Parts: sequence; C-alpha cells; structure tokens
Amino acid sequence: MEIKGVGIGRGVAVGPVIRMAAPLEEPADTPRPESIPAETEIERVTKSLALVNADLNRRAEEAANGDEATKKAAPILQAIAMFASDPSLAEGINTFIKQGKTAERAVFDGFAGIEAMFKAIGGYQAERAADLHDVGQRVIADLLGVPAPGVPYSETPFVLVAEDLSPADTAALDMDKTLAIVTSQGGPTSHTAILARARGIVAVVSAAEAADLKDGEQVIVNAAAGTITTDPTEEQINAAEHAKAKAAAAKELRGKPGATKDGHHIPLLANVGKPADADPALEYGAEGVGLFRSEFLFIGNSEPPSVEEQTKAYAELLSRFPGKKVVIRMLDAGADKPLPFLTPEDEPNPALGLRGLRTLREHMNVLEGQLKALAAADAQTDADLWVMAPMVADEHEAAYFVKLGKSFGLKKVGVMAEVPSIAIMADKVAQVADFVSIGTNDLTQYTMAADRTLGSVANYQTAWHPAVLRMIKLIADAGNKYGMPVGVCGEAAADPDLAVVLAGIGVNSLSMTPVALDDVRAELANWTLEEAQEKAAKALNGDFYKPAE
Repeated sequence: MEIKGVGIGRGVAVGPVIRMAAPLEEPADTPRPESIPAETEIERVTKSLALVNADLNRRAEEAANGDEATKKAAPILQAIAMFASDPSLAEGINTFIKQGKTAERAVFDGFAGIEAMFKAIGGYQAERAADLHDVGQRVIADLLGVPAPGVPYSETPFVLVAEDLSPADTAALDMDKTLAIVTSQGGPTSHTAILARARGIVAVVSAAEAADLKDGEQVIVNAAAGTITTDPTEEQINAAEHAKAKAAAAKELRGKPGATKDGHHIPLLANVGKPADADPALEYGAEGVGLFRSEFLFIGNSEPPSVEEQTKAYAELLSRFPGKKVVIRMLDAGADKPLPFLTPEDEPNPALGLRGLRTLREHMNVLEGQLKALAAADAQTDADLWVMAPMVADEHEAAYFVKLGKSFGLKKVGVMAEVPSIAIMADKVAQVADFVSIGTNDLTQYTMAADRTLGSVANYQTAWHPAVLRMIKLIADAGNKYGMPVGVCGEAAADPDLAVVLAGIGVNSLSMTPVALDDVRAELANWTLEEAQEKAAKALNGDFYKPAE
C-alpha cells in the first residue's frame, strides 16, 4: 500500500513505525465536589502552569545551545512558553473554577476558548491554536499526574507517526533514533515542516491515511516522492537504500557553484535568520545569502533596537561573506510576526492587513533607522549588500522603497514578490527595482487563497500549481527583459525537482535552508538548460500538478 502526502526535502528512510502517544481524554465536565475549595484548585493550576512554563523555557534554552539547526526552535519554544504565563488566560481558568469546575476541566475550557478564537481569526493565529492546545495538554497532564503527550521513548531507530507534532516535540527529537516523521495533518510550511527541513529530518506531512499506520509496521518514507510505502518488498527496500546512497553522493558536489549540466550558472544561496546561521550556510557551500531575516533583532523586544545595535549585527553577518552577495530583508512585521510596538493587536485579518512595507511606512522611525544601520554596516564590510522590502504590491511601492533606500546610500535596492499584484505588474516593477526576490510560500498562499498554516488546504499549498508557476514566469520574463535579477527564496527553491523548473522558467538564483543545498546542486547538474526549459514548459501547462481528489 502507498500513502500519499507532502514530502519535505529529498530524504528516504526505512524502518518500523512508532506512533505518538494518544492525546489525553477530554476531562469530564462534572461539578467539582463541594469538599474541594476553589482556592485549592486555583493553587494547583497556578503550580502546573508555572511548571509547564519552566519546562518549555528549559527546552528553549537547550535548543539555543544545540546545533545550528536546533537553535531555530528556541524562539518558537520561548513564544509557546508564554502561553503558560499569560495572566488573562490564567484569570479565565480561575473564573471557571470559581463557577464550580474542576481544575482539569477549567484548564481544558480556558485553553479551548482561546484556541477557538485563534482558529476563527485564521492565518498565523490559527497556527498558534495548535501550539496553544499543546500547552493546555501539558498542563492537564501535570494536574492528572500522567506523562504529557509527546514523543515515545525507543531504544531502536524508528519512524515517528503522529497526527501532528508540536514545535516542542520536533525540536526535542533524538536524531540518532528518529529515521523520519510522518504526520496526517500539517502543511509544508507549518512549524513542523520548517523545523524538520532545518534539522534535515526525512518527513512527509499531510498524509491523511497515515492515521491507520500501526506500531511496529515496516515502512519506507520517501520525501522526494511524498509517499509512505507499507509492508515493502525486499526489492522496494533495496531501491530505497539506493536512493539514500544517491542522496549521500550529492555531498560530493559541495563547494561547487550551482549550475546545469551544460554550465549555466544558477547561484545557490542560503536563507539565514541570524548572523550565527552563517556557519551552516558556509558549511553547505552557499554562494552567499539570498534571504537574511532581520526580525531576530526585533522579536521579543518592547521597543525597536538601536541603530548601533542593528549595525553591529548586520556587520557581523556581512563580514562572514566577503565579496559575496548578501540579501537582507527589511523587517517583515505583521501576520505571523506580530510585534507589540508595531502591529495592531485587534486586526481582524492580519495576513491581509498591515504587513511588511505597509507596517514600516506607518513607523518611519523604524524604517529609516534600519536603512541607516544597513548603510553603516555596508560601509564597514566588503560583502555585496542587497536590501529588499517585503510585501510590496506594485511598481509604486517599489519605486518608493528604492528611492528611499538609495537616499541612505544603499547600492542595490529591491523588493519581494509575495502577492499576485506584483507579478501582474512585473513589467513596471522591473523598470524601477534593482532586483526582485520571490517568496513562494506567501505567493502560493495568496494566489491559491489557501492559508499556509491549514492542513485542510495543504493540497493547494504547492508552488507546483501552474497558476503559481505562471506568476513566477511573469516576474522572470520581466526581469530578463529589463536586465533585473530575479531570485526565489521561498520553500520552493529547496525542492530539487522544482528548482530545475524554476531555472527553466528563467529565475536567476535560488535561496534555501542550507541543508537543502546539496540536493538542489546535484539535481541541477543532471539537466541541461534546454532540458530544464522543456520541463518548465510542461510544469507551466500543469503536467506535474496533481489536483486534490
């Protein structure tokens, strides 16, 4: 039997299934015995919330001190831990207890109410609902004196199968034992998928039929094909082992420039989140940085960092790539990255509200402070600095940002293409911007009207859809006509097969999580540019897209 899902990366794994522990049963909604005072239950809940908060913060600290890939989980865990210390949530739980509920039921209802609100908002808030549920389950487990739902212990390597994984569980996976992860829910840009890719874990998500897999069942997980093969034959296992060997051989090209078989250069760059991420980027042979997310300087702060603080961080990154291209994205606040000093708390649909450049234009002190710091860092280092604004809608916004950036002395100023409008107006944008970088995660989300955080529409969250590819072609065609470089820095660039299509469409560079560089480099080397163009023509026609059934 073959189960279909969405693969993350190119890895292949063979091994026995271990299922995540079953979720806790819903606490009974029965009145609390009169012999148990409300104050006693409130005290129990307060202690459990504090314990869960401390445990998640401890996990965050361990992640921060781990390898470069594991460090990506630290800020996510820190953010999740804050749920357990939210005074308004605790107050709501206490109110339920005073109304006669048990501690366990009050916690369940208190968390469920906020979860429902987050899901109704959609977008980033809907994604946070799953994280919030995980925290509530941990609190209830502590109250009951039972182990919290999570990854089971095993003395031998296994394929972990779950409905979904919380960021805490994904970050804590034992890499010596975890052969692969399979989830029946979650999309390709969920926290689980992003952390799995960053840690180099073989993964297939949104595989609905995986819910039927049993403990001990032997499976082949093929991320490249997006399949889970159950009860495999010896021949299938041998083929899987061959595929694993092929993936290992991809490392042999590390350090060489990205290029097609006939020598057409496609620079392969790295997406990084902070200066320390330069290490894995250089280790995997990145030719520069295609996306540096500057949010790490702002998230967790009550006010913007100083120009001096920003200058130091940018200079630290740029100094690691002398003579190489480094693309830094301006602060992308809003939607999935709310900031207390920038973004409104009550925005009904933040994914379609004040995001990216829109937010920055409402806070000129932040926008100009960041540009000033970038210019100062550029003057101190020898890297080839390119700066871009996120969430740009058309040529008017592009022209505004390019003019502003150059007034601060920046040499290469461009924009991100994340919404369909900029693709439609690409011929105009190409005449005012120095470059365009395509963020395929959001471009896919907005083109397909499919929230990237919802597993229920995961089948629409694919850059293989011809509508998305045609958006990309509009931008690439305009860029090539007017001599404007066009790159891709979204998750699509990390898909080796799709990378070949993007090269054939006319994209000039690809940027991805460092661990994907080996596979993309090796796959590009298997095709001539003409073959890539032929493959792109088929993809634009929808030949490789499989619609949801």
